[in-house]
Amino acid sequence: MAPMKIDHDAIRNLATLLTETDLTEIEIAEGDKRIRVTRTLTAQVFSAPAGMPQTPPAANAAPAAPAAVSPENHPGAVKSPMVGTVYLQPEPSAPAFVSKGQTVQAGDTLLIIEAMKVMNPIKADKGGTVAEILVDDSQPVEFGQPLVIIV
Repeated sequence: MAPMKIDHDAIRNLATLLTETDLTEIEIAEGDKRIRVTRTLTAQVFSAPAGMPQTPPAANAAPAAPAAVSPENHPGAVKSPMVGTVYLQPEPSAPAFVSKGQTVQAGDTLLIIEAMKVMNPIKADKGGTVAEILVDDSQPVEFGQPLVIIV
């Protein structure tokens, strides 16, 4: 059996389609040949783009007071993997998935985001205590926006 010829352009197009549609998996087949592209949605850490000037630390400067950690760069921030509307409970009359001060385990549902009529559960990637819930029920959210802080 001859090895499959890889169509790099098709793979790039499928990856672009995944991103544009917020899908996590897509597969195409032609005869006995298949191409499957998947992605995982995880919180992302953003840094300054390449080429942005970075200021070197001043020589012999006194140590600065520790800066307050903002939700955007908090190590326990759970960020939105998509644009949509956040819901803090599974239905309007139900209790919230989590509350401030509650202990959660990795994999526990924290909230859901509705995007393109699909309800997407946002789960804790680590266990800990919910220190802050940074969004309100039915609030629109942006990609990368901090939603919850887990410490």
